[in-house]
Amino acid sequence: MGKEMSELLLKDLNKKIILKKSSLDDIFKFIIEMDLGEITFSTSLGQEDQVISHFIDLHNLPIEIFTLDTGRLFQESYNLLEKNRKLFKKKIKVFFPNNKKIEQLVSEKGPNSFYNSVSDRKECCFIRKVEPLKRALKNKIIWITGLRKDQSLNRKNLDFFMYDNTFNIIKFNPLLLWSINDVENYLNVNNVPQNKIHKAGYASIGCEPCTRPVLDGEDIRSGRWWWETSKKECGLHINK
Repeated sequence: MGKEMSELLLKDLNKKIILKKSSLDDIFKFIIEMDLGEITFSTSLGQEDQVISHFIDLHNLPIEIFTLDTGRLFQESYNLLEKNRKLFKKKIKVFFPNNKKIEQLVSEKGPNSFYNSVSDRKECCFIRKVEPLKRALKNKIIWITGLRKDQSLNRKNLDFFMYDNTFNIIKFNPLLLWSINDVENYLNVNNVPQNKIHKAGYASIGCEPCTRPVLDGEDIRSGRWWWETSKKECGLHINK
């Protein structure tokens, strides 16, 4: 599907889904009935992603679920992944970085090169996250994410359906208009497991050395790469 054709289609899809004012059930029914091609969902094991993983599994939707293991995650994230494996019927596929590229990076720049500069941090993110994601999204038509508008200023202009130029894929954000209270209510009502360190102030959880708790009044993405003044993105979600 060409980019120009995709953009025309996405404008139409966004109009239809906004007019419907759909529930999560209606939104997923809508995207599946469109039958545009293979759909995949990437979970980083955060609260929003736990909502979507649970919903996909509960309704046995024809959607693949995968996650990226960067090799630097919190142990609590691995514990949650294991809980998901036991709770959900649908398997979660795990993608790892290229071992030769990791070996070269650490050998040449050390294990903590991401602290040196924004460019070094983005290099690490590319090897550990972006390149594995490219493999995960290969031959897929729709990529579902847990992005929400109020997660950060950088995400205010998101739509339900977007064309991702980096990965040449349609990105679908079903929780776009949800608040964090909506997310937490769903998790609590449905008794969905969560990463234990959320309670310690970790609003957005990534790699262990790159994540800290969020202080009162801070943007929920401020705990990621806190030593930088960048847009707090790793290259997976770039709004172009």
